[in-house]
Amino acid sequence: MQRIFSRSLLAATALCALTARAQTPQTADAAAPPASAASAADTPLQLQPSPQLAPPPRGDAARGRSTVLRADRLQGRPELEIAAEGNVEFRRAGTVIRADRISYDSAEDRARARGNVRISRDGNHYWGPELELQVQRFEGFFLEPQFTLGRTGAGGTAQRFDFLDASRFVAVAATYTSCPRDGSGDPDWLLSADRVRLDLEGNEGVAEGAVLRFLGVPILAAPVLSFPLTDERKSGWLPPGVNVDSRSGLELSVPYYWNIAPNRDATITPSVLTRRGAAIGVEFRYLEPSDLGRIELNGLPGDRVAGRDRWLADVAHDGNWRHDIHYGGSGIRVSDDDYWKDFSRQIRSFTPRLLPLEAQVDQRFERAGLLARWFVGTQRWQVLRSTEPGAEIVAPYDRSGQVGAGLDAALPLGARFGVDSEVNRFTRADGVPDSTRPNGWRWHAVTSLSRPFETPAFFVRPKLSLNSASYALDQPLVDGRTRMSRTVPTVSIDAGTVFERDSRWFGKAQRQTLEPRLFYVNTPFREQATLPNFDSGPIDFNTISVYTENAFSGFDRVSDAHQITAGATTRWLDADTGAETLRLGIAQRYLFRDQRVTPDGAPLTQRLSDVLLDGSTSLVPNWRFDVAVQYSAELSRPVRSIVGVQYLPAPFHALSATYRLARGLSEQVELGWQWPVYRGQRNGGNGKCKGTLYAVGRVNYSTRDSRLTDSLVGFEYDAGCWIGRFVAERLSTGRTEATTRYLLQLELVGLSRIGSNPLQVLKDNIPGYRLLREERKGPYEPPIDD
Repeated sequence: MQRIFSRSLLAATALCALTARAQTPQTADAAAPPASAASAADTPLQLQPSPQLAPPPRGDAARGRSTVLRADRLQGRPELEIAAEGNVEFRRAGTVIRADRISYDSAEDRARARGNVRISRDGNHYWGPELELQVQRFEGFFLEPQFTLGRTGAGGTAQRFDFLDASRFVAVAATYTSCPRDGSGDPDWLLSADRVRLDLEGNEGVAEGAVLRFLGVPILAAPVLSFPLTDERKSGWLPPGVNVDSRSGLELSVPYYWNIAPNRDATITPSVLTRRGAAIGVEFRYLEPSDLGRIELNGLPGDRVAGRDRWLADVAHDGNWRHDIHYGGSGIRVSDDDYWKDFSRQIRSFTPRLLPLEAQVDQRFERAGLLARWFVGTQRWQVLRSTEPGAEIVAPYDRSGQVGAGLDAALPLGARFGVDSEVNRFTRADGVPDSTRPNGWRWHAVTSLSRPFETPAFFVRPKLSLNSASYALDQPLVDGRTRMSRTVPTVSIDAGTVFERDSRWFGKAQRQTLEPRLFYVNTPFREQATLPNFDSGPIDFNTISVYTENAFSGFDRVSDAHQITAGATTRWLDADTGAETLRLGIAQRYLFRDQRVTPDGAPLTQRLSDVLLDGSTSLVPNWRFDVAVQYSAELSRPVRSIVGVQYLPAPFHALSATYRLARGLSEQVELGWQWPVYRGQRNGGNGKCKGTLYAVGRVNYSTRDSRLTDSLVGFEYDAGCWIGRFVAERLSTGRTEATTRYLLQLELVGLSRIGSNPLQVLKDNIPGYRLLREERKGPYEPPIDD
């Protein structure tokens, strides 16, 4: 709640001080403060200058400031008193005062403004009936002022501003809102305080009797609260968050933000889950000259549903040392196998059942065309197992130790030489090695020699490479061996050219390209079925991998090959902007001999591979079409395909549909939308907030299983000065299990967001989704990205 006033009513009140001070930037390393309540923990720390108000000049310096006074009539004596009447305009130090009458008493250094007093400063505007001010001492009052902030369009009223001196003043009976204030009715939301005391030099404000009302109903209140006045952060309570899901019930959290230092902060979040009990979360962030990182801990002692303690630890660190040495590490660990089902939103991992823990130190340096690098690291996994049939996953190997080095050097005559080598210690993540999956050591090296020929019109890249590996195992394989090695040579030639011509499509100038490409690979067969496999797996067959030498990832398997890949791509580019209007591509591989090193061990005898087709176009205005197809000539039908269409006719209007097929494995249809379903004008409040109701969502339906997998549906209501959001999200955690959660948020434009934040969920899941209000980049509003 303490941040509700920040950069709004309180900042506005501070700015309305009619001081002649100049602002001087004072450079200091300061972390950007967290934004509004709902997203303080998501705001990245930043180093940036922090502007502070300087004290006003004194004595002759103050009297020497230039002053401009215009009026229809001027009378009096300058050494005693001057009275200006009729369209009076007073300008001094970035402040403009307009009034029907302004008088200045030189003896007392007192200015009085009466009748339609208006003040403009830094894009903000204030007006009221009467102002009295001792200019140099900056003491006085402003009766019944109203104000509008240029940055947000929001504003409010007060009964009185009392200026105590140049840096301290008091606002009595102040209000603030971003809804229209034309007197036709009460605004939809209104923030009010009985008394607000501001200290600009101390960067502190204190509000007494603060109440936030929405549609006339009080929703937040605080008898006394404090807040910062500048970009500096300040400790205090943040607005509460509310989450509802099918596993934990209602969750109410009240975060507390702790500003430890300019480059360190923490957010402590106690919460209550109606089904599980009390929980607490802590996030600590730090930003040093050469290091940055975060530590996040979540604990739920005595979970009433699971009958045990639950916890999560998530850490990340990144840093640099002398001589370009970089070090870093990150890791996630949880208490039990079901944590990813019960608290999925807490796990920051693309693989929620496979949690990494890794650390590495590395260095890169370049000298006279020689690029060298080395690294030392480790990587371990926590595998969250499932008892559901068909949901088992194979535990990967841990890299208990990893040491590597690489070299890339330019040779005479345009040749290049490269080598990458590693030594790894592999251990089973589940701790049960056997003769089929033993623990052990592996050394490998990949050496290459190439001589590329490249021009803007064509390229030819011949390359010779050697892939070597040697193993020392703790457990013997089925054949009894514990030591073995292999070396596989590869020769490849990658060649292509680019043709261009000017053309016109639908009356628009276009540049068309034709880009044929040939890729030849010759790798002899080496028996590898009896070698251990620590990290290799088949790579996906697509228009990118079809131009690679090896059909496997990792270093334990090298596919034999005597093959050539032929393909072509054509593009139409807008001649003025360079934007791609249309792209079409085709590729196919031909085998000169059978491939014997395959994922399933069965030789690949089919000479012609499946045909790969892909394309995309935005030729039709507001529409975009994408397609990728793997067509089997042997079956005379596609075996894999992705077809997508997106319609974006206007801002906040987005429709999308995607069809995905992997024959024999899955078939899914995905629909996404953000679309206005109702436009009207509100009947309540001041009648000026025009309301628009938007439907938002994404659903993924499996036609193979005849069920919804993941889905997201909701509504956003934009009333102009406030936005209401309700989103329901369903996450599949198995073939027969799913977690449903509900996100409800009220965004008061120009003030804060209250409730659970669904914005990142909407941006991540709905193609073409746009925020109804662009994120403010000020110190209290974080970017969404993310």
